[in-house]
Amino acid sequence: MNPLPKMQIRSDSFANNARIPAEYAFGKPGNPVELSANRNPQLAWSGAPAGTRSFALACIDVDVPSRGDDVNQQGRTVPAELPRVDFAHWLMVDIPPTCTGIAAGACSDGITPRGKRDPHGPPGSRQGRNDYTGWFAADPDMAGDYLGYDGPCPPWNDARLHHYHFRVYALDIARLDLAQDFGWPELQDALRGHVLSEAEIVGTYSLNPAVR
Repeated sequence: MNPLPKMQIRSDSFANNARIPAEYAFGKPGNPVELSANRNPQLAWSGAPAGTRSFALACIDVDVPSRGDDVNQQGRTVPAELPRVDFAHWLMVDIPPTCTGIAAGACSDGITPRGKRDPHGPPGSRQGRNDYTGWFAADPDMAGDYLGYDGPCPPWNDARLHHYHFRVYALDIARLDLAQDFGWPELQDALRGHVLSEAEIVGTYSLNPAVR
């Protein structure tokens, strides 16, 4: 089988495998944490193959603790060796093939309690549920459906540096078969068999001053 054609993705907001600035995060260091500007970072991509009919975009934190026993608990630490799971921070589909980037702050600029209901995006695009929907489900002040981008806010006592994978997919289909409230598992299923090429840039973030 021939490998997929190689796309490229870059950001003026952070370098690959480098720290994401706090303005693009949901939480920033405080006492021990406070809310941040929550702007989406700038992204630009190129090298999409002929036949691309749309793009999809995802931002996934792959370092989220698989258990919450120690999360944000004073006097305790989330051990680095604890198994980790995915946490979706941004899901977007049906991005027009003519679109080759997203400006910083164009899709998110501030925190919306209970979640953004109609987040900004390229014309015709749709944005799915990020995993703050589940995280805030039991919080009466914050519970709601969180659509679009909401940035990093890892546990402030986590011993592991978190890695945020921003991925763009070139697709052979103009519109993915997804319900309006789709999440990361549904998007992964919908992408199968339609990806012509993809590219990734990784940013890191931590709220633990001991983690470098």
